[in-house]
Amino acid sequence: MIQNIYDKLKFLYTENADVLYNKLMNLIEKYKISDKEINLTEKDVILITYGDSIKRDGEKPLQTLHKFLNDHVKGIINTVHILPFFPYSSDDGFSVIDYKKVNPELGDWSDIERLSKDYNLMFDAVINHISKSSKWFQEYLKGNPKFKDYFIEQEPVDELKYVTRPRALPLLHVYETNEGKKHIWTTFSEDQIDLNYKSENLFLEIVEILLFYAKKGAKLIRLDAIGYLWKEVGTSCIHLKQTHIMIQLFRDILNLTAKNVILITETNVPHKENISYFGNGYNEAQMVYNFSLPPLVLHSFLSKNAKYISQWANTLETPSDKTTFFNFLASHDGIGLMPAKGILKDEEVDYLVEHTLKNRGLVSYKSNPDGTKSPYELNINYFDALYEKNETMDLNIKKFVSAYAIASSMKGVPGIYIHSLLGSRNYYEGVKITGMNRSINREKLDYAKLEKEINDPNSLRYRIFNAMKNMLKIRTNHKAFNPKGIQKVLFLDNRVFSFIREYEDEKILILTNVSNEKVLINIENTLSERPFDLLSNKEIETKNNELIIYLKPYETMWIK
Repeated sequence: MIQNIYDKLKFLYTENADVLYNKLMNLIEKYKISDKEINLTEKDVILITYGDSIKRDGEKPLQTLHKFLNDHVKGIINTVHILPFFPYSSDDGFSVIDYKKVNPELGDWSDIERLSKDYNLMFDAVINHISKSSKWFQEYLKGNPKFKDYFIEQEPVDELKYVTRPRALPLLHVYETNEGKKHIWTTFSEDQIDLNYKSENLFLEIVEILLFYAKKGAKLIRLDAIGYLWKEVGTSCIHLKQTHIMIQLFRDILNLTAKNVILITETNVPHKENISYFGNGYNEAQMVYNFSLPPLVLHSFLSKNAKYISQWANTLETPSDKTTFFNFLASHDGIGLMPAKGILKDEEVDYLVEHTLKNRGLVSYKSNPDGTKSPYELNINYFDALYEKNETMDLNIKKFVSAYAIASSMKGVPGIYIHSLLGSRNYYEGVKITGMNRSINREKLDYAKLEKEINDPNSLRYRIFNAMKNMLKIRTNHKAFNPKGIQKVLFLDNRVFSFIREYEDEKILILTNVSNEKVLINIENTLSERPFDLLSNKEIETKNNELIIYLKPYETMWIK
């Protein structure tokens, strides 16, 4: 382990590796948090939420969130991803001013620590960039020599045309420094200044921040936008070898200090590039966002055809039993389209864009090297993305819950966005207020109004919230859903996404009808003498050692 760390430092920081190694070892000595690994099981379900997604007058939002969780989902959801809860200047938290402070509008570290006693917590490490309002950047502008190399000064040159652009915005912005105007690298926005990992001191600062998070109760650390971490002019500046080595260093350091912390990478890119962050299964991220899942599930239900998701799912594998997928459909961001590249045809991606616009969603674009722009992400609430006006509300609800049944039953750990759990719809007012497309799915909910709606059997929130809770509760009580279990895709009917989950002595057949037609499935009974559907608790008809299954439109069955 120690030799591995030294070799990686030598690769990244050739001349100063020896000095940097000694400094890093001193830092590691200061942080001895846990030598026990987390063992992920079927009990793990992650809620994705902002610290102030639910608000109540006279109370800090983190306290309100804690109360809501304890009152309504304790025992069903055991892990909470609190999106960046630090002081920030833009992008709803992803332009961090101070990595070590809690935004006082949300609460303080004591609120985070109390939450960590009841739930495993995921923290965001927004370490590709930092706010221009941060002390680090402000001191750089003043000429403080400590921060001189924390940022990337870069004159506009032709070779920058190769840089992968996730936004239709300039790569460089001009800032006034004590030495005059300078062009600085900004992958995402004028307010988000990229950090320079060629700086040894910056590297040590970031390592100390990750260890600080582990000490403060983080059981998962999400490496935000991590693919862009290392820059080399003349390259794409994404997924570079140096970036992978850096993640491996983070993993080695946590293995020596906080083995109870899981690294999860957020790379909204095509599938093959995305899963490269598993490394060899032992040396990089333990979890990777399953970014292809949201557009493929959406396409399956809108096209009434599970062919593409079945073919893709049949290729899914992780390199070791120490790695698994984070299966999500909606989040604070939109539905990424790049992860569907190479799986869906261009005209099918165009169809998703057209449907989104028809349902009053929005589309964000990225810049291409040839100067053109292409759709990057669909900005729409996931319920509204699936919604079809020619179908009843009952069918639309059934479709939505079945979409989440897919994400909850596939191999991995399910991630449920709070607005999906609570049956929210498009939040147009937010887009008007912020001018940002992503605000369409970032509404802040009033606690009293929310309580009233989730207790009203006639409300959309009640119907979705209770259906989702019931499904998740069933999931957590069946070990076939253990992330280490087997997943085998079946090809029974193009209208049905079907696979088997199996772990130890339990086997469950998963069937989701993605069409609005009734589908009959006949399949050999390899399950048991009295198979039954866990979701409806109804016995399945058998005849001549075959299961006779009638799937209603958009119905999901988990047959034990």
